[in-house]
This record gives sequence, structure tokens and C-alpha cells, in this order.
Amino acid sequence: MNLALFDFDGTITSSDTWTPFMRMAVRPSRMRVAVVVLSPVIVGYRLGLLTSSKGRRAAARVGFYGEPAEVIRRHGQRYASTALPGTLQPQAMERLEWHRSQGDEVVVVSASLDAYLIPWCAERRLACICTTLEERAGRLTGRYVDGDCTGAEKVRRIRARYDLSRYRAIYAYGDSGEDRELLSLAHRKFYRWQEITSWDEVTAFEHPGAAGVRP
Repeated sequence: MNLALFDFDGTITSSDTWTPFMRMAVRPSRMRVAVVVLSPVIVGYRLGLLTSSKGRRAAARVGFYGEPAEVIRRHGQRYASTALPGTLQPQAMERLEWHRSQGDEVVVVSASLDAYLIPWCAERRLACICTTLEERAGRLTGRYVDGDCTGAEKVRRIRARYDLSRYRAIYAYGDSGEDRELLSLAHRKFYRWQEITSWDEVTAFEHPGAAGVRP
């Protein structure tokens, strides 16, 4: 059996899904506060002084602190069923199904939030490793359980859940620098749907190519 690891945003989907979900799930009054409080974070990110991971954590802290967890989960389920289908890349869905037809174990590994990614994966019977919103006494703290699921954290969680020695081959699919460690884990690596042998080749694939992937 092989193991197939898929990033979500920009790999399975054609665009970012985190930001549109925040816009939908965060209350308007809280969103107005967030625009003011997070303005230094936004400027820092645009100037390259702050990583997208730190930006996401700051936004989640402001947007979700104290919110009822059940309300955010309902938003996530609705988002998964109504918004996400329009973002899916046909090539990605075909590749997911190809792996399943081969009897491979397929796992979505993403910094996307559990509120919407878990329902999306559950509907398709896909395993999921993602960023999890922390909950206490039925309310969100605005923090993440075990941090943002990106970069090296993706690999740590994969190794914690799966015995990689059991698999004949490991495939990994990603689209950004946040997937570098994920791709390094695999025997066969695909960056923006182009197969590479090492991260050094990524500069040649800065724009999505039209070529398909090989079995």
C-alpha cells in the first residue's frame, strides 16, 4: 500500500479557503475590531516581516476568542458544503480518486481549520490532519491545539499518526513554501502538479503548469 499526502489550499482547491471562512464565520462587530487590531500584522505580512502562519494565528485569536464552538462548527459545516465545492480543482479530485482506486491511503494535511476541513473530508471518507481550534467549556480560546499545521508541523503530525515504514511509496502534493517539509517526506513529490525530485527544482515551477501527473 502507498500513502498519498495532499495539501489543501492551492493544491486541492484553486484558492485560499482560510480567509473567506474567517469573513463568513467572524461576527461583523468582531471583524471591525479585527481590522484595527490586526493592521500592524497585515502591514508586517505585506512587507515580508511576518509569516502567513503568524498572521493566521493572530487573526484567529482576535476573531474567535470567546465565541461558542458550536456556532463556529455550524459555520464550518455550511462552508464545507456550499463554498468549498466551487474551489475544487478537477485535476486534484481525479488524482485523489486515482490513489483510492489503487488502494492507497489518502490523507489531507493542511493549515486549514478543522471547523470546515474535517466535515469536507468526512463527507469524502478522507483522513484529515489540520489546524484545530482550541475549545474550553464550549467556547473557543482563539488559540490552536498544538499550533498551526504547517511546515515542519505537518511532518511531525504525520509521523505521530502513521508508521511510514509500512508504505511501499509515499506521494506528496503541495503548492507553496509551507509544503517544503511535506514534500521532503515523500518518494514522489509534486509541486503545483509538476513532479520534482528535490526542492531545488521549485523555482522552475513558480507558476502552475499545464502538464499532468504520471501514475
